[in-house]
Amino acid sequence: MSKAKAIRITGARSSLTDDVRARQRRYMFSMLVRTVCVILAVVLWQESRIAAIVALVGGTIIPYFAVVVANAGREGAPKQPDSFAVDFRPPPALAPGTGAGASEGESSTDAQP
Repeated sequence: MSKAKAIRITGARSSLTDDVRARQRRYMFSMLVRTVCVILAVVLWQESRIAAIVALVGGTIIPYFAVVVANAGREGAPKQPDSFAVDFRPPPALAPGTGAGASEGESSTDAQP
C-alpha cells in the first residue's frame, strides 16, 4: 500500500526530517561526483595529465562546496499560495438614521426634517 502524498495548502515549511533527508542526498551526490573525479584522475594519469590534474583538482575542491551546501540550513518559508488572495470590499455604509442608534418607533422617513 503506497502512502498518499500530502498537499501543501499552508505557508508551513517542510518537516525537519524531509529537510535533513534532502541535504543528505545533495551531500551524497556531491561525494559521488568527487569519487568519480578521483577515479578519473587515476585512470587518465598516463593518457592525459592535464585532464587528470583537472579531475584531481575537482575531487579536491568538491568536498568543501558539498559541506557548505549541506550545512546551509533549512529552506526559507514558502510564500502564501496565490489562491488565498481575496478581493475584499467592505460593505457599503448604512444611511443616516437606519443604524442601531435609531429608536424602535422611528423610521428613516420620520427622522427627516
